[in-house]
Amino acid sequence: MFDTILKFENVLAEYTNAPYAVMTDCCTHAIELCLRYQQSTEHLDHVEFTAYTYLSVPMTMHKLGINYDLHDEYWIGEYPIHGTQIWDSARRLERNMYRTGTMQCLSFGYSKPIEIGHGGAILLDNEAAYNKLIRMRYDGRDLDISPWSAQVMFEVGYHYRPTVEDAERGLELLEKYKNKNNTNPVYVQYPDCRSITINKNVT
Repeated sequence: MFDTILKFENVLAEYTNAPYAVMTDCCTHAIELCLRYQQSTEHLDHVEFTAYTYLSVPMTMHKLGINYDLHDEYWIGEYPIHGTQIWDSARRLERNMYRTGTMQCLSFGYSKPIEIGHGGAILLDNEAAYNKLIRMRYDGRDLDISPWSAQVMFEVGYHYRPTVEDAERGLELLEKYKNKNNTNPVYVQYPDCRSITINKNVT
């Protein structure tokens, strides 16, 4: 059942020129997994990113205990999370778009380049990170072991896996998308997240 997900990941990686792609259930969880990976491999306690983004991004920073600053940075298609290797590329999908040495997080939600309805992916070139992320996104499972109960050693994972149906739809939509000239992401004006307050006392 995982062959379809792997096929979509391979087609997506080839299209974007990324050595690896990891499909997730949404872009926010893709960003979260990348942040968790970086927290596990290096000191990460402060980041900066645009104030003009979706609410889930600062929410994720609170969830992970990462201090952040918001600044004026207008963007089209994607923006970097400064202090990390991570890009929020939710509104971009182009041939050969992958940036070497980064983790670019895609979205397949509504109004995104390919509109599955939900889902996301991570593009990356770090083999060690890839091997860890594919387990992290699916409860720490090693998908070479079946049934899952035969696996006796797990690292902490998260229930952020995509569905086979989403991967099937992604393959269909990506094949159509590849035949179009998709090089100009549309600018979308997000509200300024500095205008909101997140109650840190409620978890």
